[in-house]
Amino acid sequence: MPSPASPALPLDANAIHALAARSMFHLFSSISQGMFLVDRSGRIVWVNEGYKRFLPALGFSSVDQFMGRMVEDVIPNTLMRQVLETGKPILIDLLTNKAGTFVVSRIPLHAEREGDEGYVLGEVIGAIGIVLFDHPETTLQPLISKFAMLQRDLDDARRELATQRANPLLRQSSDGQRRAKYTFASFIGSSPAAVDVKRHARRAAQSSSPVLLLGETGTGKELLAHAIHTASARANGPFVSLNIAAVPDTLLEAEFFGFAPGAFTGADRRGREGKFKLADGGTLFLDEIGDMPMSLQAKLLRALQEGEIEPLGSNKLVAFDARVIAATSRDLAALVRDGRFREDLYYRLNVLPLRVPPLRERRGDIPALVEALGEDMAQRSGEAPPELMPDALALLAAQHWRGNTRELRNVLEQLAMRSDSTRIDAAEVKRVLAETGLEQIATPAPMAEAHGDAEGEHLLRPLTEQIAELEQRAIAAAMAKTGGNKLAASRLLGISRATLYDRMTDPQVK
Repeated sequence: MPSPASPALPLDANAIHALAARSMFHLFSSISQGMFLVDRSGRIVWVNEGYKRFLPALGFSSVDQFMGRMVEDVIPNTLMRQVLETGKPILIDLLTNKAGTFVVSRIPLHAEREGDEGYVLGEVIGAIGIVLFDHPETTLQPLISKFAMLQRDLDDARRELATQRANPLLRQSSDGQRRAKYTFASFIGSSPAAVDVKRHARRAAQSSSPVLLLGETGTGKELLAHAIHTASARANGPFVSLNIAAVPDTLLEAEFFGFAPGAFTGADRRGREGKFKLADGGTLFLDEIGDMPMSLQAKLLRALQEGEIEPLGSNKLVAFDARVIAATSRDLAALVRDGRFREDLYYRLNVLPLRVPPLRERRGDIPALVEALGEDMAQRSGEAPPELMPDALALLAAQHWRGNTRELRNVLEQLAMRSDSTRIDAAEVKRVLAETGLEQIATPAPMAEAHGDAEGEHLLRPLTEQIAELEQRAIAAAMAKTGGNKLAASRLLGISRATLYDRMTDPQVK
């Protein structure tokens, strides 16, 4: 039998609703970083203890000064007025003002009225403002960093689209090399390696110093050169490129510096400007710089140091203002040691080195690359893009990719031509790779032998798990190579030391 002193729990549904509302209100007030209430007109009518600590930063020395003021007058950039007018909540938002940056929620308060099915929400009578986090830069750093990266890529894509709309013939222009074609949004990938290289490339875009892009063939060095130019202060200037490996040594000097009328037999009577002068006010991209002959390296160094050139057959010096971005798939440091590349030129170019990771270091990007390359192929051919089944994507992710993205595109084009269906499975991928001699599984041989006939079973795991394993192996190898020197290991891997620390999840590696 219940004690007379023990009150019975309310059984009325409305009473339970009211009790729950009060409980939730007190819960939010206690667990949030701060909370306040406004009435229908937007006037501050209550603040809790947590919110009082923000008042000095907002310019108020006491609660009395804050209370009774219109919310937009005391809290800059607030959207509380919007909540009051629409009656719709804003559950998660970032608010930045002179008090700091906060993750906030804004919830409207409705009057209750009795309807056919009990009490229902009526008109808006006020709103609650809740500060969920007052230091989002630390508590929500991974989410904020990813959002910022996606926002930058979206902005890049919008600028690229706007440029193409304004000048639809840009990509097909007759000079082809005078304007950049790509932005950072064109560099597909959200893997740690892709994010890291884009972050460093964006920083390089804000500088005027030479950039040296290092990486294997087909990794996207030229695309990044375009993107750096597009994001730089020289974006409105020309983007001029020269592939040194594609020009005979005897013609390189004329390509670089131009020539005066009649400078040599067969020369144009009007003379011609070289790439340095054509890039004046913009960017000069020197691809395959490691193939430059020694006889021309001294003249290139002088041009970079002095900012002036002397055309062939001319006695006049011509000034130019061009930012140089160089790229190579060769080991320039080794060429310097072998005496095949000038050390002083190497240091002149290697001011902002940027290692572009090979595809096997960013396998998580392969599905997105397949989709982007497929869409591009479809636009060019007018046919539907190929759809790769999960087992086909897993097989592609397991390849070594000596030719990187360029090789991946070649495989996709062959799959599209050879397949009778747009849906492509692993068997078709394996057949194309075998016929072209490209198949190279990146799995170490002992592991493959241990699996025998089921050598592919270990690949049918989440890609993130496999990538993490590969990262740890690479870090362990770099640490062993450098004798545990983390700075040297980070340079060897082409990442920052902070990134190396973040990736060193294995206690044995640390």
